Amino acid sequence: MRNILIKNAEIITMNKQEEIIQGDIRIKDGIIVEIGSGLTPRGDEKIIDATNRTVIPGFIQTHIHLCQTLFRGKGDDLELMDWLRNRIWPLEAAHDEESIYYSAMLGIGELISSGTTTIVDMETVHHTDFAFQAIAQSGIRALSGKVMMDQKNSDIPQALQEDTLSSLQESVDLLEKWNGYGEGRIQYAFSPRFVISCTEPLLTEVRDLSARYGVKVHTHASENMGEIEIVKAMTGMRNVVYLDHLGLANDRLILAHCVWLDEEEHRILHDRGVHVSHCPGSNLKLASGVADIPGMLHEHISLSLGADGAPCNNNLDMFNEMRLAALIQKPLHGPTTMDARSVFRMATIGGARAVGMEDKIGSIEVGKKADLAILNLYNFHTFPSYDVDPISRIVYSATRADVETTIVDGEILMERGILKTVDKETVLREANRSIKRLLRTTSLV
Repeated sequence: MRNILIKNAEIITMNKQEEIIQGDIRIKDGIIVEIGSGLTPRGDEKIIDATNRTVIPGFIQTHIHLCQTLFRGKGDDLELMDWLRNRIWPLEAAHDEESIYYSAMLGIGELISSGTTTIVDMETVHHTDFAFQAIAQSGIRALSGKVMMDQKNSDIPQALQEDTLSSLQESVDLLEKWNGYGEGRIQYAFSPRFVISCTEPLLTEVRDLSARYGVKVHTHASENMGEIEIVKAMTGMRNVVYLDHLGLANDRLILAHCVWLDEEEHRILHDRGVHVSHCPGSNLKLASGVADIPGMLHEHISLSLGADGAPCNNNLDMFNEMRLAALIQKPLHGPTTMDARSVFRMATIGGARAVGMEDKIGSIEVGKKADLAILNLYNFHTFPSYDVDPISRIVYSATRADVETTIVDGEILMERGILKTVDKETVLREANRSIKRLLRTTSLV
């Protein structure tokens, strides 16, 4: 059912005027075709009564690792490089087709349940086709790709070390199979892990393939001081300078983290139109640092939000990321820094800009895709509502438990808290079976 009439809602549009209106939303064939008050129901429409409910654009998370959801709780209390070497890389190397599928489904179930409708996802080296199958079946909107790791390094498990040509060929094969699937709901993104794990020939070929196919490149940069020192030793340059040197710094590039940047790197991000995915929860848990997001906002650098992976955050909850993004800056820059509206923009229209779909998603406007979440803010922890900015209520008071309904492309993926496309009981059972199996094949038990 892609024809829906949502009635009597508080609508946070995130249009250019950031209007907040009371009224109805008509959806036809997955597209928002009318917004107004007193809209008359039609015979082919599903009616959703949104009295005392708030409708928002679905959240857009621009840095996620679905392949890591299975590792939740397995990488606690470590810094980045130890976290990778001692936990995440061995676990990723152990993945099989079934475990990738259920890891993806576990993450997607959590994302849909908390109002996220679009993700930028980075998988591991192998079995990425099975993550795409989970994405396709679930109905979530995604840019995803297999991770690329062709740099020979004794710290990296043999199973994750790739040949350059095979890494590129597998990526192109996946792109040609999945890019544009589901009327464009799934897109491919080339995903070199980070400079440390990629050779220069691979990165330059990714640059050319991205331009040839017109798709995004999704990678990590400047997350941790130790990582930056390794990159400088390898290349003689800092992360963003090196990526710019290779010609990768452009508006197709999504960079996760960017915690430790200098003035030259800020200038490159601005001048080249690079998109930064801020991951406050992950940056705090791994003790990576606090990114200068207020500075980037002031410089008009494209900013969005992501939870990163479950083992470096322990949840994939945009409400948590919004609240952290606002609060961690205030002791450093003052209480007016990172107001609720700035953060909510990053979670919605900022994410749409990052994925190149600002004209299609990220706001509630006629002609845009019906990617929406319906919140129930009629509760103790979000009241009083009188004379309070609704966006402030969402960023500072609401939680993921307040999400009742999630819609992508006009398809209802969750209604009144009941998932429609993810079998919760099966996924939870198989997730436990899968991680138990993987742990038996590693030395981490």
